Amino acid sequence: MRIASRLYYSAAIVILLFSGVAASAADQTIVLKAARMFDGKSKSLTPNGVIVVQGDKIVDVGTNVAVPGDAKVIDLGDATLSPGFMDAHTHLTLDFSGDFNKRRLEQLDLNVSEQAIRAVGYARTTVEAGFTTVRDVGSRFVSSREFVDVALRNSINKGVIVGPRMLVATKGIGATGGHFDPTGGFRDFLFGREPDYTDGIANGPDEVRKAVRFEVKNGADVIKAAVSGGVLSLADEVDTPQFTPAEMAALVDESHRLRKKVAVHCHGDQAAREAIEAGVDSIEHGSFMKPQTVALMKQKGTFLTPTLMASEYIMSKIDRYPPTLQAKAREATAARSEMFRNAVKMGVRISFGTDAAVFPHGQNAKEFALMMGLGMAAIDALKSATSNDAELLSIAQKVGTLEKGKLADIIAMPGDPIADITVTERVSFVMKEGKIIRNGPPSMQTAAESTNLTDIAAPVD
Repeated sequence: MRIASRLYYSAAIVILLFSGVAASAADQTIVLKAARMFDGKSKSLTPNGVIVVQGDKIVDVGTNVAVPGDAKVIDLGDATLSPGFMDAHTHLTLDFSGDFNKRRLEQLDLNVSEQAIRAVGYARTTVEAGFTTVRDVGSRFVSSREFVDVALRNSINKGVIVGPRMLVATKGIGATGGHFDPTGGFRDFLFGREPDYTDGIANGPDEVRKAVRFEVKNGADVIKAAVSGGVLSLADEVDTPQFTPAEMAALVDESHRLRKKVAVHCHGDQAAREAIEAGVDSIEHGSFMKPQTVALMKQKGTFLTPTLMASEYIMSKIDRYPPTLQAKAREATAARSEMFRNAVKMGVRISFGTDAAVFPHGQNAKEFALMMGLGMAAIDALKSATSNDAELLSIAQKVGTLEKGKLADIIAMPGDPIADITVTERVSFVMKEGKIIRNGPPSMQTAAESTNLTDIAAPVD
């Protein structure tokens, strides 16, 4: 008994010692300094920014901040501190940026497990580019039951792999023959049965409700639906409505009952108007929305997630796509510029979202310059990727601004983003929840190098 008691007390002492080490590591104070700071909400930058981080939280922030004597000080020099960027429209489990026809053929052979392994790299590339939070709005693989986005999110949350905080939509919901139908454009019954609600394909209000419940059951944080045609789908027109008003109402009602927000892929004006009236939380793309529909968004408080980068990339590689898709891309790109200018002028709430996967992961920040090129002020573009996205994603109480008590998601970029918005594309420091992920060159291959991977998936744009 005495031996057992000694062993018990020895083990207890060891546990206490290790607990003390862990606690002191978690309580380490880090002070970040830079020539300027964007706090995520102000109308201008703050000179001589100082942020004090303890554990995973910001404990002080400002200009004249006392630096604790035991703190580790990181002076980033002529840089701008900012909340971690967010991207409200990504597909981290996919890479749709290569040759369309080659990917379409390889879709018949690629193993979903291999795609999941590749997604680990996409996640790291994204967070090292300064995007500490993403909303992942659709992850599907033809004839696969796997929820790769859920697995990726959970692995990041558990610290198994490095990546951004993820809010995921699982497969997304669409109509038979619509933009989200993974068999669209292939020979009928090539993949056996017709896709159903377990694949995110639903017809009629009751099936839509069933699909929403199934996706929430399997881990969806947000509900995504394709309510109009798309650019990168062969079997539909880009601006046709694909949900009836009754289906749209069921989508929104069921999602909101389950406390999930609704994002809808939508290029067409009619579908957008019906979605806004139904109460969706964000319109993704919105290319053909007329001024009256944009005004309705303003009235209802609906967010616009413009994904300018997707059409920009497609147009730069237009010869890689079949003629049918080329025509749709040209039409949508021409329309979206006027739509976005109208949205900015009318004061529509704009969330930063890029459709990453249509272009190589890690290039998300190129969206900022495109937004400015269409009339958005630099400070408002920065807000769209910080406090605006945090509001849309319902995480503003935790992230999106540099404030006491918020999680320490902090990045730094060289120079002044108001004078040169492209510095957002050269982030050199990334901290997520108090842990330094990057301080200097990226650890992974660049996004440009990753474009040689022959990754395929169902249409995402």
